[in-house]
This record gives sequence, C-alpha cells and structure tokens, in this order.
Amino acid sequence: MNQQEVLRIVDVIAKERNIDREVVFSDLEAAMVSAAKKYFGSTEQITVRIDRQNGQIDAYKDADPISLRDLGRIAAQTAKQVMIQKIREAERGSLHDDFLERKGTIATGSVVRQDGSGITVNLGRVEAHLPRSEQIPGETYQPNQRLRGLIRDVRETSSQLRIILSRTSPDFIRRLFELEVPEVAEGIIEIKALAREAGYRTKVAVLSLDSKVDAVGACVGVRGSRIKSIVDELNGEKIDIVRWNDSSTVLIGNALKPAEVNQIALCFEMGRATVVVDDEQLSLAIGKRGQNVRLAARLTGWDIDIITPAEYNLGIERLERVIKECEIDDQALLSKVVALGMVSVSDVSEVGSEPLIGELGLSEDHAQKLVGRCLAEAEKVSKEAEQAKIQREQPAAAADDVVSEDSDGKAPEDPLRVRFSARVEEVQGEPEPTEG
Repeated sequence: MNQQEVLRIVDVIAKERNIDREVVFSDLEAAMVSAAKKYFGSTEQITVRIDRQNGQIDAYKDADPISLRDLGRIAAQTAKQVMIQKIREAERGSLHDDFLERKGTIATGSVVRQDGSGITVNLGRVEAHLPRSEQIPGETYQPNQRLRGLIRDVRETSSQLRIILSRTSPDFIRRLFELEVPEVAEGIIEIKALAREAGYRTKVAVLSLDSKVDAVGACVGVRGSRIKSIVDELNGEKIDIVRWNDSSTVLIGNALKPAEVNQIALCFEMGRATVVVDDEQLSLAIGKRGQNVRLAARLTGWDIDIITPAEYNLGIERLERVIKECEIDDQALLSKVVALGMVSVSDVSEVGSEPLIGELGLSEDHAQKLVGRCLAEAEKVSKEAEQAKIQREQPAAAADDVVSEDSDGKAPEDPLRVRFSARVEEVQGEPEPTEG
C-alpha cells in the first residue's frame, strides 16, 4: 500500500462513515500496532506513526525501525479485524452523537419489519425502533411504508445503537406544526400549550407575536391545507386550534369550544374552574366520553367542573341559606364568596377558613362556623344525591337485569347526570417508552 493509497482510504472511510479523519488515522495506527505485536509478541514496545500530510508510515520496535510489509499474512489479517472493529465502534459513536443532537426532532424512514408488537424503521444509516406504547392506536404499518416519528430516546449499548421513535408524544404534534407552518418554525407564532390523546384528539393553544398575523388562520392554512397535512400524517386525529389568552377565563372558554360558555368562576385556592353551560351545550362541552373537557383541563392547567344553570342556581341558593344561618353581619358576603370562585357549600368546605379570613376579613370564629355549616350541608347533599341515584337505578334493574352496552362495551351514561369534573393529572415527567 503506497502513501497516496493510505490517504485515499482514510478519506473514503471518513466520508462514508461520517467519522472524523483523525479518528480513522488513530484507528489505523492501533490496528498496525496490534498486527506487529501479533508477530513480535505482546510484550514488545511497538510504535506506529502515519504522517497526516503525505501518508508515510513509520513503525518501530523499541527504537529500531521495522517494515510492516514483512509481518506476514496472519498479522495482516489481525490488522484487518482490529481495523474493522474500531471503525464500527467509531461509526456507532458518530451516529450516537448525531442522533443525540437530533433528539426531540422528527426523523423520516421506511418500515422494515414488525418485531413482536414493535416496528423496526430504517432511517438510512441506522435502524430505529417504534415500540407499541409509542404507536398511534389503530394504526397499521406495511413494509417499505414511509413513516415519520419523533426521536424520543437514543441509547448506546456495548453492541448496538438503540434509537426509540414516538408517534404518540405531544412534541410530535409540535414538530409537525413547525414543519407545516412556517410562522411556527420562525417563531412568529408560538405554541403556548398542547394537550393530546393520541389517535383521537389534540388541542393546541397558539399565540401570534405579530399583530398582522392571525395565529389560528395561519395554522389552519388556506382552505385548511396546512392542518389537513398534519391530520393526514396522524391518520385523521382531530386537532382543535385554540387561541391563547393570558386571561384564564377567556382561555378556558376558548379551550371548551365548540361549546358556548355562559359563565366561569375561578377558585385559585382549589385550582378549579366552575363552568356554566346551557343544557343543550352540555354534551358539546363534555365531549365524547369526557374528552373535550379533559383535554381543556390539561391545556389550561385548571380542574374544570361543567354544570348547568339549574345546578349553579341550586348551589348558590344552598350557599346563601347557609350564610344566613350563620348570622354574619355582611350583606355582601355571598357575592364576595362567589367572587373567590366558591359557588357551592362543598366548595367552601373544601377551601377551608383561611381564605375567608385572609381574603374576606372574616373573624376566625365566623369563618370556622361558616365552613362547619357548609361541610354539614355538603354531606347532606351528598347523601341525597346517593339516595336519588339508588332510586333511579332500582326501577331500571327491575325492568331489565341486562345492562345494555355501547359499541365500546361500556355501560351507557346516565341521562340524568348534569355534572362533569375534569381533573388535571399531576405529571411527574414523561414515562420511559416501553419497547414491548
């Protein structure tokens, strides 16, 4: 091997495998040292140096120069094996660093095969894994099918590089918007919040930093072209574009659309928003199996109670009666309590006396008396509701012992129920993707 051929081989390997040229030189020198030690003995002091400019190879045993051409076939085979191993290790390290930098971005590849419940995806220089837990429910994959996924995790083991993809992560939606909506990629439109139930529905709250750009219109696109591209990528998953507002009241109203909201009471002590909607808007506000209000709660960060005007008025009437029973000398006390977002006796009993003392200026005795009366009334209301439920269920059970089920195998919703509560889950961090 002449000097120019050495330089050519190094350049080809460095370019094709995306490995630093200096790393290739170092690996080639180490391979030659291994070959010489195979020939002379492992205890000998062998030094090999390749000139980076002209490809000249200088080898020494102790201080004496040696010729690598005279080492024989076995030593040459050893050098080849060591070189291949080191090149693979260097390539794996290069790929690891490359994909680690791309973590959280979208990668495009093609389906190779199905491994159990997971999918292997060819990304070009490396294969990635799409676990069952990261697949959109209902999706099926065919060999050679083009597939996009978020690079969720990059792991380097002793034998291989493990790249985990995700199509269920909320960040997958965020990156798709960056690809399809230039204003999002450029930072003109900001995605302020995002809540997703993969395969079913997503709510995205957007804000325009340029008064001339309509955030919702830009994300939807002309005749819905931009949002359609995203929906098609997600195989029909519904996406609601919500206009962001710093006012929690306005934001909650926007998040619950298409339902029209009558009134919203915010209780900061409980982190709860009580939303009043007309009877005909109730099903829209709740959504199928509670999906609309559940996503709105995640999007806004508020627990959301949906009630009808009749239930709201009944709650206020009970609260007013209890306040009068406490004989507190404050004619505006009811209005003040409602202004704090407490619209029922159960709200007051749950919040406790501290806000009544600190915010409304009640004495400790009056505050504790009011909370105690509200707690007793709340327990009474709870028992009445339980008894009413039993009475409704008894005639139905007597008429038919078989409970009809909906298409998903679940019992139908109680038609007399007019309240729905959505709690914001306490998320400790995204769970690690399972590879099964």
